[in-house]
Amino acid sequence: MHYTAMQTWAWVHKWSSLVCTAFLLMLCLTGLPLIFHDEIDEFFSPSDWQPANPGAELMSLDQIVRIAQDNRPGERPLYLSFDIDRPVVNVTTAPPTDSNQPDFHLMPYDLTSGDQVPFPEDASSAVMHFLLQLHTDMFLGLPGMLFLGFMGLLFAVATVSGIVLYAPFMRKIPFGTLRREKSRRLLWLDYHNLLGVVTIVWALLVGLTGVVNTLEEPIIDGWRNAELDDLIKQHQSVESIEHWASVDEAVASALTLAPDMEPQFIAFPGARYSTPGHFAVFLHGRTPVTEHIILPVLVNARTGEVEGRREMPWYAKTLALSGPLHFGDYGGMTLKVIWALLDLVLIAVLISGLYLWLKRGTGRSKVTSDLQSLEEQTA
Repeated sequence: MHYTAMQTWAWVHKWSSLVCTAFLLMLCLTGLPLIFHDEIDEFFSPSDWQPANPGAELMSLDQIVRIAQDNRPGERPLYLSFDIDRPVVNVTTAPPTDSNQPDFHLMPYDLTSGDQVPFPEDASSAVMHFLLQLHTDMFLGLPGMLFLGFMGLLFAVATVSGIVLYAPFMRKIPFGTLRREKSRRLLWLDYHNLLGVVTIVWALLVGLTGVVNTLEEPIIDGWRNAELDDLIKQHQSVESIEHWASVDEAVASALTLAPDMEPQFIAFPGARYSTPGHFAVFLHGRTPVTEHIILPVLVNARTGEVEGRREMPWYAKTLALSGPLHFGDYGGMTLKVIWALLDLVLIAVLISGLYLWLKRGTGRSKVTSDLQSLEEQTA
């Protein structure tokens, strides 16, 4: 590589790394416990709840809705949501005149018996929520998310520029060589390069999916405004229905469009995300990778027939897939452990990079010092 080009790449690598390192360290440290958030929650707040009739045939959704209405007389159901891990369905009700106000009542019900399910007491929720907020937006909302997204892009630039700088020297020395007989700074540089190369694919994957995740709010708003609201507006003229058809039939009709999916959420007629005359049945994938892929389906509340659907656009699907990829939350405990180990290695890469910068030579330009260290690798 020409010396001028090497100078340019070294400058890019140094400053893109230095600008984002402190924030990357924060993200790595907060992301480590978030990888195991389910296990941490279960450890501090083990759930002793069990279905009343394990293995029994599940009650119909219509039966659960009637039980919820009996428990909240004078209120109407607005939403149903499903627990992924337990035979539990959550019913949200509200007074008819206040259905658009935050005066909602949510109650989980056991699908094996119709009994109310107690809300879990989560001793670790406050700590995990703090870490999640710090990790996603530093308590600054959308500006914080976008700022961290920019740091993620700088990290990607630092990673790519590091490859460009290290590649010529990899051809001249055996991979993984650690020159212990050389200077201490060169040994740290060897460690920095080796660990960086080992984690490079994972680091780019996690970094870029993290950038996508920081765009969650504008992506979801864009999908809701451009796609979902458009679907609802197309059928908004349907007259209001006082007595609707079976909720189970509405779900069954929606599942005929996507038999490989399952219901995630149901909005009743007149609620947000539905129309006065439709159930809005939101389906999602069955696997950890596809469970965030959502298909909204409008079902006529009088006839139970499907009258509209809207696939998630590519940008919303990209967001849905980036979440589990970012946290390794799709391959069980084995993948989580691998993600955690790679996270620790990346922390070592960041710390070694800081050490190399702090121990740079004096009386010469920083770029020249860094280039000499690189050139020493071939000595």
